Amino acid sequence: MKLLKLVPDDTNILFLRWRVPFYIVSVILMILSWVAVFTMGLNYGVDFAGGQEVRLTFQQQKEAPIPQLRDLVGDLGYGEPVVQEFGQPNQVSIRVPLPEDVENTPGAATEIGNKVIAAIDQQYPDARTDGNDTVSGKVAGEFRERALWALLAAMAAIAIYIWVRFEWQFGVGALFALVHDVSLTMGFFAITQLEFSLQIIAAILAIIGYSLNDTIVVYDRIRENLKKFRKMPVPELLDLSVNETLARTIMTSLTLLVALIPLLLFGPASLFGMVAAITLGIFIGTYSSIYMAAPILIWMGVTGTSFVPQESKADQQEKVARGEA
Repeated sequence: MKLLKLVPDDTNILFLRWRVPFYIVSVILMILSWVAVFTMGLNYGVDFAGGQEVRLTFQQQKEAPIPQLRDLVGDLGYGEPVVQEFGQPNQVSIRVPLPEDVENTPGAATEIGNKVIAAIDQQYPDARTDGNDTVSGKVAGEFRERALWALLAAMAAIAIYIWVRFEWQFGVGALFALVHDVSLTMGFFAITQLEFSLQIIAAILAIIGYSLNDTIVVYDRIRENLKKFRKMPVPELLDLSVNETLARTIMTSLTLLVALIPLLLFGPASLFGMVAAITLGIFIGTYSSIYMAAPILIWMGVTGTSFVPQESKADQQEKVARGEA
C-alpha cells in the first residue's frame, strides 16, 4: 500500500519568480492594515476599553433578544452599550462605558451594573445574572500598554534568537515576516470589528510562534543548501529549499486546521475571535515564511559564499608551508 503524499518528491514550484509582485502586494496590505487600525479603530473588549460588563443567560429563550437589549440599556443614559452574544445563543455580554466621576467612587460602577440588571429583570424575568464586573479606564490602559510591550518583546527576542542561530540577515528576514503577520491580523480585527481582548493577544503570540516555527524550518534547509550548493544561484537555491520543506509545511498547517475549523464553525462564540485569528494566522504565517522571510535574503546580499569561514593569515601561511597553496 502506497503512502499518501500531498506533495510529490519532485515538486519544483518557482516561488521566487513572483517575489517582487508578492512583496509589493504584501507591503500595500500592511500599510492598509495599519490605516484601518488608526482610522476605524479596534473594538476593545472590557479588558482594554474599561467599563462595566454584565453577563446574562436567558433561561427560557433559545436566543437572547440582542436588539431589544441594546435599546433597553441605551435608554438608561449610560452611553452606547455593546451587546454581544457570549457563549451560547441565549447568553449575552453587555458592556457600558463608565462616567469619569465613577472611577473614583467606590461601588458606583457596580451600582450601574445593578441598575442595568434590574431594568432587564423587569422586562425579562427569566434572565439569570452570570457576572457584574468592573474594569477601570486606568487599568484598561495598563492592559493595552503591557500587551503592546509583550508583542514587541516577543518579536525582538525572536529576531535575536534567529540572529544568533543563523546570521543577522536571517534575523532581519524573520522580523519582517513577523511584522507582516501581526500587521495583517490587526487589520483583520479593525475591518471586522471583532472584539479585541486579551484572548486576541494570546492568539497573536500563537501566530508569532507558528510563523517562527515555519520560518526556522525553511531557514535550516536554506543554510544546509548554502553549504552544499555554493555555486547555485541564490533564487534557485531558495526555491529548492522551500520545495524541500513544502510537504512538512502543508501537513503541519492541515493538522492544525483539522482542529481549528470545527471549533471555528461549531465552537462557543466566546472563542470565535481567538480561533478566527489563529486560523487566519496559519495562512498568513505559511505565506510569510515563503514570500517574506526567504526572498528578503536575496536583497540582504546573501550568496553561496556569505557564510563560508574566511581563512586567517596564519592559516594561509600554514597552507603555503605545506605546499597546498
